[in-house]
Amino acid sequence: MKLKLITNVSKSLLLARWKQTLIAAIGVTFSITMFITLLSFMTGLNDLLDGLILNRTPHIRLYKEIQPSAQQPIDLSKTYKGHYNFIRSIKPKNERLEIANSGAILSALKKDERVQGIAPKITAQVFYTVGVIDLTGIINGIDVEAENKLFFFNDYVTEGNFIDLKNIPNSIILGKGAAEKMLANIGDVIQVATTKGERLQLKVVGYFQSGLQDIDKVQSYCSIATTQKLLGESNSYITDIQVKLKNILDAPALTSEYKQLFGTDAIDIQTANSQFETGSSIRTLISYAVGITLLIVAGFGIYNILNMMIYEKMDSIAILKATGFSGSDVNRIFITIALSIGLFGGAVGLLFGFGLSSLIDQVPFNTAALPTIKTYPINYNPKFYIIGGLFSVITTYFAGFFPSRKASKIDPVIIIRGK
Repeated sequence: MKLKLITNVSKSLLLARWKQTLIAAIGVTFSITMFITLLSFMTGLNDLLDGLILNRTPHIRLYKEIQPSAQQPIDLSKTYKGHYNFIRSIKPKNERLEIANSGAILSALKKDERVQGIAPKITAQVFYTVGVIDLTGIINGIDVEAENKLFFFNDYVTEGNFIDLKNIPNSIILGKGAAEKMLANIGDVIQVATTKGERLQLKVVGYFQSGLQDIDKVQSYCSIATTQKLLGESNSYITDIQVKLKNILDAPALTSEYKQLFGTDAIDIQTANSQFETGSSIRTLISYAVGITLLIVAGFGIYNILNMMIYEKMDSIAILKATGFSGSDVNRIFITIALSIGLFGGAVGLLFGFGLSSLIDQVPFNTAALPTIKTYPINYNPKFYIIGGLFSVITTYFAGFFPSRKASKIDPVIIIRGK
């Protein structure tokens, strides 16, 4: 009965100053709407930018790198021990970039339960022959099906069919920028030369566009078999092994483990993309900071409105206390008013935020750099709506708590005597 009475009194006070109540609710609604929209858009943009890099980057890359000799003769001489030695006479060995015993390594990785999948790869420096001009390029020899499964290769093939690399011998998917330089259309035959002078004619079966122009101007894709044929190597020739893990956070530890176990060079995705991840984290942090600031500003607005309401309702508060309402009852009344504003404004704000996000999601976003993206990116993560709803309730609770505590301490005798 007491709870019902407090609810009725709170309702009466809300409706008595309905314009002020509406303004407070609109403030909360606007804050929640912008909070949801801002976070959905910014994190959607982050996911898009992350995808350009992370979707095409293995969690662990095993490879072999040509390095200078670690031990120089002058460093081994006792005569010059402790001296500053700058003579470097032993140059890097004439070694192949092939990963030794790649078959055994691939077999071991397939049996590792921590590994989601693997994709062997060959990286070959080549020249695209265009008339009398040779353009520098890179051909990636890939296992077509594994590359598509792990790194969404098909999403970046803007024209043609990615599976043609496997089904059509001596075929190539050109980077969009490289194709434009060579004026190469799908179905044309181009000539490619390696750094050792081997030449091979390849049929263009598609275009690849990653969204990174510098990459698309030089990079193209062939099947592993075609690349081995181009280089004049055996079927076991592999220069890279791309590993995708079930848990990306295990990458740094497993990189060290695989490096020692297989005797290859290795790099994890966190190290390879540390600067990019830092930028993404900062953008997300800024989005949360701006959104929370909006909610806090709305909370101050509710605080001011409730303060004014208490000042104008001194007579009503005095009468309530004179008729038996305790200070805690008055406290509950004004907290109920604040929470009502927060719940109503927050609920409407969540709906408006979802609606505005959906509207932005339909806005055309056409750019040559990102041909697979047709509209602005939006992230509909339920976490944003939960955070927004909770924060609206918490903010309005504290906005009502301090004025309600002031109202609970009012002495009705002083108010009535003053009247």
